[in-house]
Amino acid sequence: MWGMDTSVYKARLEEEKAKLEGELASVGRKNPSNPADWEAVPQGTGKEPEEGDTADNIEGYAENVGILTDLEIRYNDVLGALARIDAGTFGTCEVSGEAIEEDRLNADPAARTCKAHI
Repeated sequence: MWGMDTSVYKARLEEEKAKLEGELASVGRKNPSNPADWEAVPQGTGKEPEEGDTADNIEGYAENVGILTDLEIRYNDVLGALARIDAGTFGTCEVSGEAIEEDRLNADPAARTCKAHI
């Protein structure tokens, strides 16, 4: 995009990608049948099961599913932005084809649209 130096954005996105991968690994694992997908795992307690633990484990699993979903959405946004940098389309609004405002990219380097198309 208009000769923009994307190196700063790429560094920020790579840093966020690594952080998200750590957070994803804390509540899930890569799906063995689809490595591009993550799946939630039950929260481990590290102790022998007691009465009522099954309900707690189900609740913990459900909580991890919600956390994982949000993390995976952001992770995919970051991967998409990195792909756009490699493709030379970073900073271009996916709706209008116009340049995404610099302050918007500074606030969120994974932004896919300009302010008018949020």
